[in-house]
Amino acid sequence: MVVVTAPVIVAVVPEGLMREFFGDEDREMLERAAGMLGGGFLHVDALADVPDLSAVKVMITSWGARPFDAAVLAAMPALELVAHTGASIRPFATDALYDRGVLVTQAGAGMARSVAEVSLTFTLALLHRVPQMHDALRRGTGWWEPTLVQHEIFGARIAVIGASRTGRAYLELVRALGADTMLVDPTLSADEAAVLGVPLRPLDDALAAAAIVAVHAPTLPETRHLIGARELALMSDGAGLVNTARSWLVDEQALLAELATGRLSAAIDVFDEEPLSDDSPFRSVPGVLLTPHRAAGTEEGRRRQGRIVTTEIGAFAAGDPLQHAISREQLAVMG
Repeated sequence: MVVVTAPVIVAVVPEGLMREFFGDEDREMLERAAGMLGGGFLHVDALADVPDLSAVKVMITSWGARPFDAAVLAAMPALELVAHTGASIRPFATDALYDRGVLVTQAGAGMARSVAEVSLTFTLALLHRVPQMHDALRRGTGWWEPTLVQHEIFGARIAVIGASRTGRAYLELVRALGADTMLVDPTLSADEAAVLGVPLRPLDDALAAAAIVAVHAPTLPETRHLIGARELALMSDGAGLVNTARSWLVDEQALLAELATGRLSAAIDVFDEEPLSDDSPFRSVPGVLLTPHRAAGTEEGRRRQGRIVTTEIGAFAAGDPLQHAISREQLAVMG
């Protein structure tokens, strides 16, 4: 570790992620911003590695960041900005942080395209029955006998649950391929949905009508198991569920029960238990495509996240407005 005298910008980010997020140019930009703020830039793997927190004005965080409680804030009297390399700041953005007037920004916008592309990949795979065909050939039971009809995305009815950044990016992709889309989002007005070019529908109606249901809602108390046994039962035979958002939104046990019947299919990137245990029923249930919570893991997306953080810190150092700041009021309706 390189010791920096009076670090004013500190990145508490594991080394591997640091390399993924920040290239040489970004690191140089962080050094310049630190100079503008009157000190140096320091990268550490853990907060305990910082020799002196008293001069720190900017903290760069990543997944697993500890909450900024009274004790942490007391050690950083000069803190003015927390810049998060991920999307959700809920685990660490405390009332005490906002009470102190500390600005909070995040790089969620850099992840939207990556996750949306995986959601599109999942959508195409489910429409074309790829999980079922893959399962049949891997079992070695002979050529696949189609029991479910394959479909193209052109004209397919797709319900998007949540007009988040990723939900909007996904909408753009599937609409470009000719899908017949509908949106479920109680926080959006009909006029706002019209700007997106998609009709608003009640959840139950959308579930019943859709060939694919793609979940992109935030993790809030009211969205816990938004898709449960009752909602899954509304989906038509042969329909598919795509979840690249959070497992919080879907009742896993109810989904597993439906998948076991073969009535629905699913493609999932997020789970209640991560990593999946060796005996997880998801490993053997039919008609499911699984990925290990890596939908946002593209090289391009990681670099966008790092650049957003770097640019925000540069703006802060120059006294300019932040473009990705999250207020306490915004956090209340975000995942």
